[in-house]
Amino acid sequence: MNIACHYAIARFAPFIETGEFANVGVVMFAPNARFFGFKLLGNRYARVTNFFEGLDTKVFKGSMTGLREELARIQGLLQEPGTLSKENQIAVWTDLIKPRETMVRFSEPRIVMASESKAKLLELYDYYVGHNFATKEYHEKLLERAVTGWLRDAGLQNKFHPARIGNDDYHAHFPFVAGPENHPERIIKPLNLNHADAAKIIDHGGQWLYRLDALKKRDLLPSQVLFSVQGPAPDESSPRGRAKNEIVTELRDREVLVIPHGSALPIIEFAQSGTIPSLSSYETTSVR
Repeated sequence: MNIACHYAIARFAPFIETGEFANVGVVMFAPNARFFGFKLLGNRYARVTNFFEGLDTKVFKGSMTGLREELARIQGLLQEPGTLSKENQIAVWTDLIKPRETMVRFSEPRIVMASESKAKLLELYDYYVGHNFATKEYHEKLLERAVTGWLRDAGLQNKFHPARIGNDDYHAHFPFVAGPENHPERIIKPLNLNHADAAKIIDHGGQWLYRLDALKKRDLLPSQVLFSVQGPAPDESSPRGRAKNEIVTELRDREVLVIPHGSALPIIEFAQSGTIPSLSSYETTSVR
């Protein structure tokens, strides 16, 4: 039987002046099942503290400790048999999530139907805090969405289309192709190399290097190919920076135009003419 589960997202918002926040947990209340549960961000909090530049880590850890203790207290109160009536349980929940000018506050209450409350709580946490939807494919779709907007603003959206380039022996899919599939004129490919691990950068970039080589070997790749790359800065001396530089160098060795993702101008120049007259200025720009 499905249970009506009320939930809210815990948000860390240390600077009231800006209104910026980061999701740090989920709380759930199912009065008909006498369930109250929560899951909060644990030790992997660098994403949050890095976002709020200049914030003392102790401030975040102290806020989370206080929240965890308060939620544990409420959990004991709501789940202890016979302590509170259903109406009083709802009153405690309502008071917990009401708007406050504190560092940790809650989103507007939401409701979801679930066959098992705890499993749904973990699922919601993985989505809102763990970002389990944010795969490398998802990030590249965001980059592609930006390119689509730039082409549309320049009146070039009808010139490019997604296409499978190749033949029955070998082919690869590209999001922006000008010309027919059997005779493509130019290709634009956004590439996300902003992975947390250097090995993943090399693996993902290497996949596209292989695809380019396989197409070129079969004389299926047009001469005008541009990759817009998002990743660590070129001067970053970390393993991630070196991995990204390795992939960019390999792409340029294959006569692929490579630019940092983030600027519409070189994309539009390439879309119009197949070249980038001001490429040198983009080559020295940080690819982030």
